[in-house]
Amino acid sequence: MSSDAPTKTISDYEATLTKADTAVASFERDDKTFIHKLRNFLRRNPTMIPALVLLLSIAAFSIVAPRFLGVGALSTILKQVTVTGFVALAQTLIILTAGIDLSVGAILVLSSLVMGNLAVFAGVPVGLAILIGVVVGGVMGLVNGLLVTKMRLPPFIVTLGTLSIFESIKLWYSQSESIRNVDIEANAPFLLIFGKGFNFGGASISYGGITLLLLAALLWYVLNHTAWGRHVHAIGDDPDAAMLSGIKVDRTLVSVYTVAGLICGFAAWVAVGRVGSVSPIAFSDVNLASITAVVIGGTSLFGGRGSIIGSVLGAMIVGVFITGLSLAGVDDYWQKFAAGCLVIIAVSLDQWLRRASQ
Repeated sequence: MSSDAPTKTISDYEATLTKADTAVASFERDDKTFIHKLRNFLRRNPTMIPALVLLLSIAAFSIVAPRFLGVGALSTILKQVTVTGFVALAQTLIILTAGIDLSVGAILVLSSLVMGNLAVFAGVPVGLAILIGVVVGGVMGLVNGLLVTKMRLPPFIVTLGTLSIFESIKLWYSQSESIRNVDIEANAPFLLIFGKGFNFGGASISYGGITLLLLAALLWYVLNHTAWGRHVHAIGDDPDAAMLSGIKVDRTLVSVYTVAGLICGFAAWVAVGRVGSVSPIAFSDVNLASITAVVIGGTSLFGGRGSIIGSVLGAMIVGVFITGLSLAGVDDYWQKFAAGCLVIIAVSLDQWLRRASQ
Protein backbone atom coordinates (compact mmCIF):
# COMPACT_ATOMS: atom_id res chain seq x y z
CA MET A 1 0.00 0.00 0.00
CA SER A 2 1.25 3.47 -0.89
CA SER A 3 2.47 5.68 1.96
CA ASP A 4 0.23 8.48 0.61
CA ALA A 5 -2.98 6.51 1.26
CA PRO A 6 -5.36 8.09 3.83
CA THR A 7 -5.19 6.62 7.30
CA LYS A 8 -8.89 7.21 7.90
CA THR A 9 -11.85 6.53 5.69
CA ILE A 10 -14.77 8.91 5.00
CA SER A 11 -16.97 6.82 7.28
CA ASP A 12 -14.57 7.48 10.16
CA TYR A 13 -15.06 11.24 9.80
CA GLU A 14 -18.84 10.92 9.45
CA ALA A 15 -18.95 8.89 12.64
CA THR A 16 -17.53 11.83 14.61
CA LEU A 17 -20.24 14.25 13.40
CA THR A 18 -22.68 12.89 15.95
CA LYS A 19 -20.41 14.29 18.67
CA ALA A 20 -20.31 17.81 17.18
CA ASP A 21 -22.05 20.70 18.90
CA THR A 22 -25.50 21.20 17.35
CA ALA A 23 -26.14 24.63 18.93
CA VAL A 24 -27.06 27.37 16.43
CA ALA A 25 -24.61 30.25 16.29
CA SER A 26 -25.96 33.31 18.13
CA PHE A 27 -24.82 36.90 18.24
CA GLU A 28 -25.53 39.62 20.78
CA ARG A 29 -28.30 41.79 19.36
CA ASP A 30 -27.61 45.39 20.29
CA ASP A 31 -30.84 46.53 18.58
CA LYS A 32 -32.83 45.17 21.51
CA THR A 33 -31.22 47.52 24.01
CA PHE A 34 -33.15 50.54 25.19
CA ILE A 35 -30.50 53.00 23.98
CA HIS A 36 -30.51 51.57 20.47
CA LYS A 37 -34.30 51.61 20.29
CA LEU A 38 -34.35 55.20 21.55
CA ARG A 39 -31.76 56.22 18.98
CA ASN A 40 -33.71 54.63 16.14
CA PHE A 41 -36.94 56.22 17.34
CA LEU A 42 -35.38 59.69 17.48
CA ARG A 43 -33.82 59.18 14.07
CA ARG A 44 -37.21 58.29 12.58
CA ASN A 45 -38.91 61.20 14.41
CA PRO A 46 -36.47 64.14 14.32
CA THR A 47 -39.15 66.60 15.45
CA MET A 48 -39.46 64.95 18.85
CA ILE A 49 -36.11 66.27 20.11
CA PRO A 50 -36.72 70.01 19.52
CA ALA A 51 -40.30 69.64 20.77
CA LEU A 52 -39.10 68.15 24.06
CA VAL A 53 -36.28 70.70 24.37
CA LEU A 54 -38.75 73.54 23.80
CA LEU A 55 -41.14 72.26 26.48
CA LEU A 56 -38.33 71.69 28.97
CA SER A 57 -36.88 75.13 28.24
CA ILE A 58 -40.22 76.84 28.82
CA ALA A 59 -40.71 74.89 32.05
CA ALA A 60 -37.20 75.69 33.29
CA PHE A 61 -37.34 79.41 32.52
CA SER A 62 -40.82 79.72 34.01
CA ILE A 63 -39.27 78.63 37.30
CA VAL A 64 -36.31 80.98 37.02
CA ALA A 65 -38.41 83.91 35.79
CA PRO A 66 -42.14 83.50 36.61
CA ARG A 67 -43.07 86.25 34.11
CA PHE A 68 -41.82 84.03 31.32
CA LEU A 69 -44.77 81.64 31.37
CA GLY A 70 -47.32 84.31 30.45
CA VAL A 71 -48.94 84.20 27.02
CA GLY A 72 -47.66 87.72 26.44
CA ALA A 73 -44.02 86.63 26.74
CA LEU A 74 -44.54 83.58 24.51
CA SER A 75 -46.30 85.62 21.81
CA THR A 76 -43.47 88.14 21.96
CA ILE A 77 -40.98 85.33 21.34
CA LEU A 78 -42.94 84.22 18.29
CA LYS A 79 -42.79 87.78 16.95
CA GLN A 80 -39.06 88.00 17.59
CA VAL A 81 -38.23 84.79 15.74
CA THR A 82 -40.58 85.30 12.78
CA VAL A 83 -37.92 86.56 10.37
CA THR A 84 -35.38 84.00 11.59
CA GLY A 85 -38.04 81.32 11.17
CA PHE A 86 -38.65 82.24 7.52
CA VAL A 87 -34.94 82.21 6.73
CA ALA A 88 -34.58 78.92 8.64
CA LEU A 89 -37.21 77.36 6.35
CA ALA A 90 -35.15 78.37 3.32
CA GLN A 91 -31.96 77.12 4.97
CA THR A 92 -33.63 73.80 5.80
CA LEU A 93 -34.34 73.05 2.15
CA ILE A 94 -30.69 73.61 1.27
CA ILE A 95 -29.23 71.70 4.23
CA LEU A 96 -31.49 68.75 3.40
CA THR A 97 -29.50 68.44 0.16
CA ALA A 98 -26.24 68.41 2.21
CA GLY A 99 -25.54 72.02 1.23
CA ILE A 100 -25.49 75.31 3.10
CA ASP A 101 -26.26 78.92 2.18
CA LEU A 102 -24.29 81.70 3.85
CA SER A 103 -25.92 84.38 1.68
CA VAL A 104 -29.52 84.10 2.90
CA GLY A 105 -29.22 87.20 5.08
CA ALA A 106 -27.83 89.30 2.22
CA ILE A 107 -30.60 88.04 -0.09
CA LEU A 108 -33.21 89.09 2.47
CA VAL A 109 -31.80 92.59 3.00
CA LEU A 110 -31.21 93.28 -0.71
CA SER A 111 -34.75 92.15 -1.53
CA SER A 112 -36.16 94.46 1.15
CA LEU A 113 -34.12 97.38 -0.25
CA VAL A 114 -35.43 96.73 -3.76
CA MET A 115 -39.09 96.57 -2.76
CA GLY A 116 -38.70 99.50 -0.36
CA ASN A 117 -36.99 101.84 -2.84
CA LEU A 118 -39.36 100.97 -5.66
CA ALA A 119 -42.48 101.44 -3.56
CA VAL A 120 -41.42 104.47 -1.52
CA PHE A 121 -39.21 106.52 -3.87
CA ALA A 122 -39.75 105.26 -7.44
CA GLY A 123 -43.55 105.41 -7.34
CA VAL A 124 -43.99 101.77 -8.36
CA PRO A 125 -47.30 100.29 -7.13
CA VAL A 126 -46.60 98.60 -3.82
CA GLY A 127 -47.88 95.20 -4.94
CA LEU A 128 -45.63 95.22 -8.00
CA ALA A 129 -42.68 96.45 -5.92
CA ILE A 130 -43.13 93.55 -3.49
CA LEU A 131 -43.36 91.07 -6.37
CA ILE A 132 -40.17 92.43 -7.92
CA GLY A 133 -38.39 92.21 -4.57
CA VAL A 134 -39.42 88.58 -4.13
CA VAL A 135 -38.33 87.75 -7.70
CA VAL A 136 -34.96 89.40 -7.06
CA GLY A 137 -34.54 87.04 -4.09
CA GLY A 138 -35.37 84.10 -6.35
CA VAL A 139 -32.84 85.25 -8.96
CA MET A 140 -30.08 85.42 -6.34
CA GLY A 141 -30.99 81.93 -5.20
CA LEU A 142 -30.92 80.78 -8.84
CA VAL A 143 -27.41 82.19 -9.20
CA ASN A 144 -26.29 80.18 -6.16
CA GLY A 145 -27.85 77.02 -7.55
CA LEU A 146 -26.26 77.41 -10.99
CA LEU A 147 -22.82 78.04 -9.50
CA VAL A 148 -23.12 74.93 -7.32
CA THR A 149 -24.32 72.64 -10.13
CA LYS A 150 -22.62 73.96 -13.26
CA MET A 151 -19.24 74.85 -11.77
CA ARG A 152 -19.23 71.87 -9.37
CA LEU A 153 -18.18 74.05 -6.46
CA PRO A 154 -18.95 73.30 -2.79
CA PRO A 155 -22.04 75.19 -1.59
CA PHE A 156 -20.04 76.65 1.30
CA ILE A 157 -17.53 78.27 -1.07
CA VAL A 158 -20.18 79.44 -3.54
CA THR A 159 -22.39 81.12 -0.96
CA LEU A 160 -19.41 82.57 0.89
CA GLY A 161 -18.47 84.29 -2.36
CA THR A 162 -22.00 85.43 -3.23
CA LEU A 163 -22.40 86.69 0.34
CA SER A 164 -19.67 89.26 -0.33
CA ILE A 165 -21.10 90.02 -3.78
CA PHE A 166 -24.65 90.58 -2.54
CA GLU A 167 -23.38 92.60 0.43
CA SER A 168 -21.51 94.90 -1.94
CA ILE A 169 -24.51 95.26 -4.26
CA LYS A 170 -26.86 96.17 -1.41
CA LEU A 171 -24.50 98.89 -0.15
CA TRP A 172 -24.08 100.27 -3.68
CA TYR A 173 -27.80 100.14 -4.42
CA SER A 174 -28.86 101.77 -1.15
CA GLN A 175 -25.92 104.19 -0.98
CA SER A 176 -25.76 103.00 2.66
CA GLU A 177 -29.00 104.88 3.40
CA SER A 178 -32.02 103.53 5.24
CA ILE A 179 -35.70 103.99 4.43
CA ARG A 180 -37.44 105.53 7.41
CA ASN A 181 -40.69 104.35 8.91
CA VAL A 182 -42.38 107.71 8.30
CA ASP A 183 -41.62 107.49 4.56
CA ILE A 184 -42.99 103.95 4.36
CA GLU A 185 -46.11 104.93 6.29
CA ALA A 186 -46.69 107.87 3.95
CA ASN A 187 -46.03 106.19 0.60
CA ALA A 188 -46.34 102.40 0.97
CA PRO A 189 -48.05 101.41 4.23
CA PHE A 190 -48.91 97.98 2.80
CA LEU A 191 -45.23 97.06 3.22
CA LEU A 192 -45.85 97.06 6.97
CA ILE A 193 -48.81 94.66 6.93
CA PHE A 194 -46.94 91.72 8.47
CA GLY A 195 -45.98 93.80 11.49
CA LYS A 196 -49.63 94.22 12.38
CA GLY A 197 -51.78 91.65 14.13
CA PHE A 198 -54.56 90.99 16.59
CA ASN A 199 -55.06 90.04 20.22
CA PHE A 200 -56.23 86.55 21.14
CA GLY A 201 -56.58 85.33 24.70
CA GLY A 202 -54.25 87.99 26.02
CA ALA A 203 -51.60 87.21 23.39
CA SER A 204 -50.61 89.55 20.57
CA ILE A 205 -50.47 87.54 17.35
CA SER A 206 -48.82 89.09 14.29
CA TYR A 207 -49.79 88.31 10.72
CA GLY A 208 -46.14 87.50 10.10
CA GLY A 209 -46.20 84.75 12.71
CA ILE A 210 -49.39 83.27 11.25
CA THR A 211 -47.86 83.32 7.77
CA LEU A 212 -44.73 81.58 9.06
CA LEU A 213 -46.78 78.69 10.43
CA LEU A 214 -48.79 78.43 7.20
CA LEU A 215 -45.66 78.36 5.05
CA ALA A 216 -44.09 75.75 7.34
CA ALA A 217 -47.19 73.57 6.95
CA LEU A 218 -47.07 73.95 3.16
CA LEU A 219 -43.38 73.04 2.95
CA TRP A 220 -43.92 70.09 5.29
CA TYR A 221 -46.57 68.74 2.93
CA VAL A 222 -44.40 69.33 -0.15
CA LEU A 223 -41.36 67.60 1.36
CA ASN A 224 -43.30 64.61 2.66
CA HIS A 225 -46.02 64.06 0.06
CA THR A 226 -44.64 65.12 -3.32
CA ALA A 227 -42.07 63.66 -5.71
CA TRP A 228 -39.99 66.86 -5.48
CA GLY A 229 -39.76 66.49 -1.71
CA ARG A 230 -38.66 62.86 -2.00
CA HIS A 231 -36.04 63.88 -4.54
CA VAL A 232 -34.67 66.53 -2.16
CA HIS A 233 -34.28 63.96 0.61
CA ALA A 234 -32.75 61.41 -1.76
CA ILE A 235 -30.13 63.86 -3.05
CA GLY A 236 -29.12 64.77 0.48
CA ASP A 237 -28.85 61.12 1.47
CA ASP A 238 -26.81 59.96 -1.55
CA PRO A 239 -26.61 62.09 -4.73
CA ASP A 240 -24.99 59.31 -6.77
CA ALA A 241 -27.71 56.82 -5.88
CA ALA A 242 -30.33 59.50 -6.61
CA MET A 243 -28.84 60.07 -10.06
CA LEU A 244 -28.76 56.35 -10.81
CA SER A 245 -32.42 56.07 -9.80
CA GLY A 246 -33.37 58.61 -12.47
CA ILE A 247 -33.57 61.81 -10.40
CA LYS A 248 -32.34 64.92 -12.22
CA VAL A 249 -29.97 65.98 -9.46
CA ASP A 250 -28.73 69.27 -10.94
CA ARG A 251 -32.22 70.46 -11.89
CA THR A 252 -33.55 69.64 -8.42
CA LEU A 253 -30.65 71.41 -6.71
CA VAL A 254 -31.17 74.54 -8.80
CA SER A 255 -34.86 74.50 -7.92
CA VAL A 256 -34.04 74.14 -4.20
CA TYR A 257 -31.74 77.18 -4.19
CA THR A 258 -34.26 79.16 -6.24
CA VAL A 259 -37.15 78.33 -3.89
CA ALA A 260 -34.92 79.22 -0.93
CA GLY A 261 -34.20 82.59 -2.56
CA LEU A 262 -37.91 83.21 -3.12
CA ILE A 263 -38.61 82.43 0.54
CA CYS A 264 -35.90 84.90 1.59
CA GLY A 265 -37.41 87.46 -0.78
CA PHE A 266 -40.80 86.97 0.84
CA ALA A 267 -39.16 87.11 4.27
CA ALA A 268 -37.87 90.56 3.27
CA TRP A 269 -41.46 91.79 3.13
CA VAL A 270 -42.11 90.26 6.54
CA ALA A 271 -38.92 91.87 7.89
CA VAL A 272 -40.01 95.33 6.77
CA GLY A 273 -43.24 94.94 8.70
CA ARG A 274 -41.40 93.51 11.70
CA VAL A 275 -38.93 96.39 12.17
CA GLY A 276 -40.93 99.14 10.45
CA SER A 277 -38.04 100.34 8.28
CA VAL A 278 -35.48 99.18 5.71
CA SER A 279 -31.78 99.28 6.49
CA PRO A 280 -28.80 97.90 4.52
CA ILE A 281 -27.14 96.78 7.77
CA ALA A 282 -30.18 95.10 9.32
CA PHE A 283 -30.34 91.37 10.18
CA SER A 284 -26.57 90.94 10.11
CA ASP A 285 -26.81 87.86 12.34
CA VAL A 286 -29.67 86.09 10.58
CA ASN A 287 -27.31 83.71 8.72
CA LEU A 288 -25.94 82.21 11.92
CA ALA A 289 -29.35 82.35 13.60
CA SER A 290 -31.00 80.42 10.76
CA ILE A 291 -28.32 77.70 10.76
CA THR A 292 -28.59 77.47 14.55
CA ALA A 293 -32.37 77.04 14.34
CA VAL A 294 -32.08 74.37 11.64
CA VAL A 295 -29.43 72.35 13.50
CA ILE A 296 -31.23 72.58 16.85
CA GLY A 297 -34.42 71.63 15.01
CA GLY A 298 -32.98 68.23 14.13
CA THR A 299 -31.93 68.65 10.50
CA SER A 300 -28.67 66.85 9.78
CA LEU A 301 -25.84 68.95 8.39
CA PHE A 302 -24.91 65.89 6.31
CA GLY A 303 -28.24 66.02 4.46
CA GLY A 304 -31.08 63.60 3.85
CA ARG A 305 -32.74 63.90 7.24
CA GLY A 306 -34.57 66.78 8.83
CA SER A 307 -37.84 68.48 9.54
CA ILE A 308 -39.44 71.75 8.52
CA ILE A 309 -41.49 71.84 11.72
CA GLY A 310 -38.32 71.10 13.68
CA SER A 311 -36.66 74.20 12.21
CA VAL A 312 -39.55 76.38 13.40
CA LEU A 313 -39.26 74.79 16.83
CA GLY A 314 -35.50 75.37 16.70
CA ALA A 315 -36.06 79.07 16.06
CA MET A 316 -38.48 79.12 18.99
CA ILE A 317 -35.90 77.40 21.22
CA VAL A 318 -33.32 80.08 20.42
CA GLY A 319 -35.92 82.76 21.16
CA VAL A 320 -36.91 81.08 24.42
CA PHE A 321 -33.28 80.90 25.58
CA ILE A 322 -32.52 84.52 24.68
CA THR A 323 -35.73 85.87 26.25
CA GLY A 324 -35.53 83.61 29.29
CA LEU A 325 -31.93 84.50 30.02
CA SER A 326 -32.73 88.19 29.54
CA LEU A 327 -35.60 88.01 32.03
CA ALA A 328 -33.28 86.17 34.42
CA GLY A 329 -30.81 89.06 34.24
CA VAL A 330 -28.09 87.15 32.37
CA ASP A 331 -25.63 89.28 30.39
CA ASP A 332 -25.72 89.30 26.60
CA TYR A 333 -22.41 87.50 26.15
CA TRP A 334 -23.64 84.56 28.26
CA GLN A 335 -26.74 84.40 26.08
CA LYS A 336 -24.51 83.94 23.02
CA PHE A 337 -22.49 81.41 25.00
CA ALA A 338 -25.67 79.41 25.64
CA ALA A 339 -26.63 79.56 21.94
CA GLY A 340 -23.20 78.24 20.98
CA CYS A 341 -23.51 75.38 23.45
CA LEU A 342 -26.89 74.49 21.97
CA VAL A 343 -25.36 74.21 18.50
CA ILE A 344 -22.53 71.95 19.69
CA ILE A 345 -24.94 69.73 21.62
CA ALA A 346 -27.29 69.52 18.63
CA VAL A 347 -24.51 68.52 16.21
CA SER A 348 -23.18 65.95 18.70
CA LEU A 349 -26.66 64.49 19.02
CA ASP A 350 -26.94 64.36 15.22
CA GLN A 351 -23.70 62.38 15.04
CA TRP A 352 -25.01 59.98 17.68
CA LEU A 353 -28.24 59.48 15.74
CA ARG A 354 -26.37 58.90 12.47
CA ARG A 355 -24.69 55.90 14.03
CA ALA A 356 -28.14 54.34 14.48
CA SER A 357 -28.11 53.25 10.84
CA GLN A 358 -24.52 51.98 10.84
